[in-house]
Amino acid sequence: MNNNDFFNIKNSRNLTMLVDFYELTMGNGYLDNNVGNSIAYFDMFFRRVPDGGGYCIMAGVEQLIEYLSRLKFTEEDIQYLRSKNCFSDKFLDYLKNFKFTCDVWAIPEGNPVFPGEPLVTVSGPVIQAQFVETMILLTINHQTLIATKSNRICRAADGRPVMEFGSRRAQGYDGAIYGARAAIIGGCSATACTITEQMFKVPATGTMAHSWVQLFATEYEAFAAWAKTYPENCLLLVDTYNVLKSGLPSAIKVFDEILTPMGYKPKGIRIDSGDITYLTKKCRKILDNAGYPDVKITISNSLDEHIITDVLSQGAKVDSFGVGERLITARSEPVFGGVYKLVATKGNDEIIPKIKISENEEKITNPGFKKIYRLFDKTSDKAIADLICLNNEIIDDTKPLEIFDPIHTWKKKKLNNYYAKDLMVKIFDKGKACYKSPTVKEIQSFAKKETEKLWEEVLRFENPHAYYVDLSKQLWNLKQSLLNKYSDLYK
Repeated sequence: MNNNDFFNIKNSRNLTMLVDFYELTMGNGYLDNNVGNSIAYFDMFFRRVPDGGGYCIMAGVEQLIEYLSRLKFTEEDIQYLRSKNCFSDKFLDYLKNFKFTCDVWAIPEGNPVFPGEPLVTVSGPVIQAQFVETMILLTINHQTLIATKSNRICRAADGRPVMEFGSRRAQGYDGAIYGARAAIIGGCSATACTITEQMFKVPATGTMAHSWVQLFATEYEAFAAWAKTYPENCLLLVDTYNVLKSGLPSAIKVFDEILTPMGYKPKGIRIDSGDITYLTKKCRKILDNAGYPDVKITISNSLDEHIITDVLSQGAKVDSFGVGERLITARSEPVFGGVYKLVATKGNDEIIPKIKISENEEKITNPGFKKIYRLFDKTSDKAIADLICLNNEIIDDTKPLEIFDPIHTWKKKKLNNYYAKDLMVKIFDKGKACYKSPTVKEIQSFAKKETEKLWEEVLRFENPHAYYVDLSKQLWNLKQSLLNKYSDLYK
């Protein structure tokens, strides 16, 4: 089997029917009421950063493109829907000949993103734009959540490599595969998930489990066998019985008696339990005294950004981290609350803005077809704010620009020495993919560079500074006019 055959098999799943049932019932209703081809605009956005953080990392666009490129209802799908006895023949015929024709825009993967701004915008026949809601949310919500958690953990590691070790604790097969992909985007140096390396050309890594050590009569014999099999990459797990009294002494004995005489340098040891700070300090001193100052110490066992920060602040001697369940499941807050809302329709070549109003201010949507500019300080190259504008607005960054808080409107800032970057790119044009995704490693590098453009106050874990996401004057006025239009309902 060649690589092309492998990827054809991996991509052969037809996920068209992975939809919430109401998307089908509404589609049937749209068609029944002769509005199925009405042009609608939908935004996917989120309202709050998980873990009380200051930013998120966009991820999942490549898989969204794959899904939208393969939309097709099979005969089996049609037969199943017919058996539900709630869909018209007209609707089933429509699905049988379904062709995706929407325009889609997205913020490219790796960009820091913030609450309230569109991550994905879909424009096209409402029956189609509504239908893709579930998979847009599923794909972007999941990978953005994991990429964000990974980025936090990798920043806590302060330049030390972090390996993603979570496949066995992931939420299903795709959670493991695409979670590992997102973890690499967020900053992880490698993954334990072999198929993710095969699919996305990112490093897979791993050595031994405790079962390897237990299988042999003694720890020394287990380490000796491993060293003879993998002399060029000998990293030993030393906590099966007792790190300081058994595991480390046996490892050093193998280094002395087997690896060194063979002409190889040992790579490292891994500790998966116990008092990490205490053990790593002791191990580092013993290894140095034994003549192995270059042997690396890796730790694992239910780590996250807070534990990593704590052990490093306590002086733990750690060279790299293996992080599993708390990364791959974003255990501390495992839901990314992205939503998908209608923001405009089109009639007689005119875009008609729509708004969702709620007594909860954060649930009031920003109406209209929009774009996002990120504004950077020219001197520091740091991001100042994001400005959500109507799509026909153009920022001339050669001229001064006044921005203001959309809630506390008296808070204003005048920008002079700045430049503006349009964040969103078009990924589908009339149903045809028109954007080529970078490699995962390229996205990782881009994410690191863009995250470094955020102020430290935004990046801190506890009580981060709120990054400014403002509305242009035109968009703010439009929103206020719609709020005023519906204000009678609240009298």
